[in-house]
Amino acid sequence: MPARSDKTSRSTTSRSTKPRKTADVPPPSVSSTASRSRGAPKTANPPTRRTVPHGATADSPVTHKATPAAPASKPQATPAPSPSTSFTDHLDRAAMATTARFTGNVSPAAVALAWADWAMHAATAPGHQLNVFKAFAAIDKPASTDATNAGGPHETDRRFRDPSWDKPPFSWWRERFLRTQAFVDEMTGEIPGVDPHHRDVVRFMARQWLDVFSPSNQWWANPEVLASIRETQGQNLVKGAQRWWSDLRDMAAGNAPGAGPEACKAFRVGHNIAATPGKVVYRNAFFELLQYAPAQAQTWREPILIVPSWLLKYYILDLEAQHSLVAYLVSQGHSVFMISWHNPAPEDRDRGLEDYLESGLLTALREVRRMTGNVPVHACGYCLGGTLLAIAAATLARESGSAGQSGQTKRKTGDADMLASVTLLAAQTDFSEPGELGLFIDASQVAYLEAMMWRQGFIGGEQLAGTFQLLNSRDLIWSRLMRDYLLGAPAQTTDFTVWNADTTRIPARLHSQCLRELYLNNALATGTLKIGGQPVALSDIRVPMFVVATERDHISPWRSVYKMHLLNHGDLTFALVSGGHNVGVVCEPGHARSHHRVATRAAGSAYRDPDEWFDTTPAMQSSWWPAWQAWLLAQGKHGGGDKPVAAPWPPTTSLGDAPGTYVLER
Repeated sequence: MPARSDKTSRSTTSRSTKPRKTADVPPPSVSSTASRSRGAPKTANPPTRRTVPHGATADSPVTHKATPAAPASKPQATPAPSPSTSFTDHLDRAAMATTARFTGNVSPAAVALAWADWAMHAATAPGHQLNVFKAFAAIDKPASTDATNAGGPHETDRRFRDPSWDKPPFSWWRERFLRTQAFVDEMTGEIPGVDPHHRDVVRFMARQWLDVFSPSNQWWANPEVLASIRETQGQNLVKGAQRWWSDLRDMAAGNAPGAGPEACKAFRVGHNIAATPGKVVYRNAFFELLQYAPAQAQTWREPILIVPSWLLKYYILDLEAQHSLVAYLVSQGHSVFMISWHNPAPEDRDRGLEDYLESGLLTALREVRRMTGNVPVHACGYCLGGTLLAIAAATLARESGSAGQSGQTKRKTGDADMLASVTLLAAQTDFSEPGELGLFIDASQVAYLEAMMWRQGFIGGEQLAGTFQLLNSRDLIWSRLMRDYLLGAPAQTTDFTVWNADTTRIPARLHSQCLRELYLNNALATGTLKIGGQPVALSDIRVPMFVVATERDHISPWRSVYKMHLLNHGDLTFALVSGGHNVGVVCEPGHARSHHRVATRAAGSAYRDPDEWFDTTPAMQSSWWPAWQAWLLAQGKHGGGDKPVAAPWPPTTSLGDAPGTYVLER
């Protein structure tokens, strides 16, 4: 979830030939419920080395500037059995990893179990069989019954919006397909006794196969394609073939289709995108901390720290200037910091959730406070970065210092006052209803993924790309087939295209913990996730929260994000915005057709279910950015907007210009 532009072809991280000076980094405390990949030994954090900032001499004293050891250029070989791993465990892992290579990392056992569960219950459910027979018989009914048999008006299906679909024979093909779709939905629908997860898997797979045969995907049955053939004398198919061949070459070169170096040369990181001026003010083995240059002589007193997900490069929030949330915040007088995660290598396989919390987010918070006079920070987390931020906020809400139990993480004095507010962007904290993403997460599937990661030490972005595309296949796969290959539409490379192709890796242990603890066990919502030996309770968070969800999110469904109302009992402002997981968040003022709903639940107020909230909260035709910015000012220490102070610029130390080096790593 893949292509790279030429700016990402090599890492610019310097590699010193001198002996490394290791920083004193304590080994991470391991959650008692955290799950590691079987066969992966538990290790401490890797050593770091000091970096000399630009303009300093090699003998100059330098602080807070540790850089990671240069990542290996080639993946490590399959790990040998460790003393804690038996030969049989190693054998099981090797067998599953080998199978996963031939099945696209999909567990054949999970698929077989889902189909067997559905088939056996369907065979013994005569009522269900009768409903399926009625739906099958309705396929050939006349067009007057379309509205009831096709599952709703045709306008809801974007594949058939063109008016030419209303003319025969195309209307007949369309109606027959929609009624077949209704038949498949009925056949894979509710059956007493079928596990809901298995039912959803069977329905999803059946829908994927059915969509292959949609008349919109067949050139001879699509009136838009036939009209284009007549108008262009078939040149649309010639151009489509050229696009197809170009995409094949991109994939052969390891790039995403349509996002090769030539196509992406107009969008270079640090030049056209991720170009907001700033400095790298801190670096360790996990992240670089970017501080952006203020646009005014004075900034609001409390800084903003943005925590992106480790699934993606941070500059989804700093694309072209008109699409950049960072640039918008800077223009509004805020002092903005950004975490840029290091792209892990195979040797980083044992970095886990607590490592990213303690050596990542909490370290960044301390550095921001150190550079801004120890004032509270407005923290903002996107996607899984928001989940990590919620864990950090709950952890910091506990009493500072160790509870006295040996081995627990010790917090520094004043950590409890780090945060002024918490903002979560399309971030789940309750994973009991993860939407269609949950189709790919069960015990068997996770075991296969762990076996694959055990072999290579990480999961790559390109391995996740197919999953996320399948979740929205109509828009991301089939609409592209028709637009690019059948209609021969000109290639359009955008800042979104380049960012989406610039993928990252995730350490094996971190990904395994997220799948097992967050998704399978829902440990964060149930209070069974432990950090430093202590349970994480989101109800401990006392600072105001601003939670953003998007209406068409296939990764973090908005009703799932809304469940924060059940987990936190303080002041909570919830905003539901138009668009999907990425486009909904990156929705600048003036964006066409954008709208949002926003309402605040005061501490102690009664809970409202999401449907009631939606019906009673009016939609406003504008971007949500100004509403959030006004909310941030209202959380200031002095009320109604914190007092401005002299901009903390330039930074006292600098490791180079933004966007830094980690964002360029492949």
